[in-house]
Order: sequence, then C-alpha cells, then structure tokens
Amino acid sequence: QAVHFVSHVHIMLIPALLPVLPGLLGVGFVELGVALAVFNIVSALVQAPLGYAVDHYGARKVLKAGLLLGSLSFVLLAASPGYAVLLVAMAMAGLANGVYHPADYALLANGIEPARLGRSFSIHTFAGFLGSAVTPAVFLGIAAALGTRAALAAGAVFGVAALLLISIPGSGVYRVARPANKQDTGPAAAKGRVRLFTPMIGVLTVLFILLNLSTSAIEKFSVAALVQGQGLTLAWANAALTAFLLSSAAGVLCGGALADRTRRHGLVAALAFALAAALTALVALGLLQGWALVVVLGAIGLLTGVIAPSRDMLVKAAAPPGAEGKTFGLVSTGFNIGGAIGPVAFGWMLDQRLPNGIFIASVVFMLLTVLLTLAQEMYSARRRATEQLARAL
Repeated sequence: QAVHFVSHVHIMLIPALLPVLPGLLGVGFVELGVALAVFNIVSALVQAPLGYAVDHYGARKVLKAGLLLGSLSFVLLAASPGYAVLLVAMAMAGLANGVYHPADYALLANGIEPARLGRSFSIHTFAGFLGSAVTPAVFLGIAAALGTRAALAAGAVFGVAALLLISIPGSGVYRVARPANKQDTGPAAAKGRVRLFTPMIGVLTVLFILLNLSTSAIEKFSVAALVQGQGLTLAWANAALTAFLLSSAAGVLCGGALADRTRRHGLVAALAFALAAALTALVALGLLQGWALVVVLGAIGLLTGVIAPSRDMLVKAAAPPGAEGKTFGLVSTGFNIGGAIGPVAFGWMLDQRLPNGIFIASVVFMLLTVLLTLAQEMYSARRRATEQLARAL
C-alpha cells in the first residue's frame, strides 16, 4: 500500500507544482502540458511489456527497479532544473509508473485469499487515492517553505522510503513476490499468451480509458472550470475538489467490502456511475453554490471511488492463471491513453471559454461507462449460466 501511495505522489507531483514550476524552469503551461503528455505516453507504451516482466522475473524485483527509477527522475530535475531535463525526467518517471499496476496487482492477486481480495484491492486503491489527495498541499507547502527544488527532491525521498520498506526481508512483499513460472515455455505457454488478448480484456481496456476521462476531468480541471464558468472563488472551488478527492479515497474502502459480497461487479460499477453522472449533471447546470457544491462533489467522489475494487475484480476474473501481471499491465494502459487524450481536450474547452463543457464531458464518459459495464455484466451472466448448465449435464 505504501508503494501505491508513493506512485500517486509521483503522478501528482508535477501537476501539484504547476503554479510554481514556470518560475523555476522558465517555461509556460503549454510546455508543462507537453511534459505531462510525455509521462502518460511512455507509461502507456511500457505497461504491457512490464506486465510480462513482472510475470517472468517476479513482481518484487520489478517494483524495486521502478521505485528507484522514479526517485532518480525527481532527483535529476531537482539537481539540474531545465525544460530538456524535465522532458527526460518525465520519460523516466513514466517508465517507472508503468511498473506499479502490473506489479502491485500481481502481488495482490497471488498473495491474498479470494474471500478477502475485494477488500485488499480497496485498501490498495485507497492508498493511491490518498497519495493524490495529499500531494498538492504537502508539496506546495514544501515549495513555499524551502523552494521548488526542495519539493522535487522530497518526492524522491518518498520513493526511497518505499523502496527501503519493501526491501525488508520480513515484509509481505518479500514473502509473496517470487519469479513466476520459469517453466512456462512451449505450446502451453503459447496458448496462455494467445488467451491473454481476449475480447473481455479489450473491453476492460476501453473501460479504463473511460474511467480516466470521466474522473480526470473533475480531478484536474474542475477548479479552473468552476472559477471560470460559475464565478466561484478559488477557495470554494478548491474545497469542492478536496471533498471529491477525499471522498473518492473513502469510497474505495466501502467498495471493497461490497466487492467481496457480490459477483455482480459490473452491476455495482454501472449503478454507482449512473448516480455519479446524475449528480455531475447538476454541477454542469450551475445550480449549486457553496456548501451544496462541496457536498455534491463529495458524493460524486464517493460513488466513483466505490467502483474501483469492483473494477479490479473484473480484471482479476478476466486474467488467465499466472498472467495477472500481464493482464493488469495491458488494461492499465487505458489509464494512460485517457491521461494523454483528456488534458488536450479539456484544456481546449477552457481556452474556448466552455468551462461547463468539462462537467458535460465527464457526464458523457460516465454514461458510456455505464453502458459498457452493463454489456459486460450481461455477457458475464450468460457465461455463468452456460457454465452451470454444463456442470449440471
């Protein structure tokens, strides 16, 4: 969980420091946006290959390499700030970020008993959401007190601390992670590789793209949209975003308990996102102000957080045995694809003075998610019925 917390700290560190980075690097926000795109593009390209590395060499080794590389990227930028260095650092951090989902989820899938897997996924996801929620306040505070370069260096310190933690021989990571299935060669292994690229894996990858687009619209652009489009003060807009982020973290804990009590994970996700879409539409209409807006965005965060463990259980169910790292690595590229597309589209809306379009776009992506998860749930129900019939015969 500490590693997932740190991974989200590293993801959010540059976005959190956007107000102060232009002064340090001598660049504008467009250049900083390009750097963030580099991060997401590299992550998208490497996650699937790193999933294979996780299953072949063992999650612990790959995870330690990712933490070390991610920490070095921020050390490099702190030691020699400049735009060219920023691009190199973001490429390094993107490569490191590609490690976390396949390695973390392979550890959970292989090290946790099935009856507790939903709650384990929820605690894992909670740690990541919490990392995202605290990063802006913590690192902007460090930048204000000690300077921007110190804030960047502090990001590296977080990574080194997590690296030392998972290197302890008595840790759960040390016990669970071991090289997987070196004997997996020949026809059987080839058959397993073919099974990995199934229609269900493709559907789940698209689902991850839609999830990123729907939530990142709020997470990264809602403050600017609320200030520009609805006349809110910066303080109220930040309060609403904080409510969304903290409630998202709380929601995944609730979702974990729910995921362990049902097999209808697609139905859980569809219902939660349908309610979130309805509430987001209220925000888009500009009908809410003050505490009402804070409460509603908090409820949206809770609902979008609830589905995270069910989402992960869907991926676990679709993964061939022994291929959890590859499967999670493949479908997690959806997050990075969304992360590369979304900022360009949402930034264009703000430039065109269409701030409420941020929330409208989020509603559209949420509704598409609902349709996709319902279709997946219908397919899974038919498959379960077929399997039960075959056993009965």
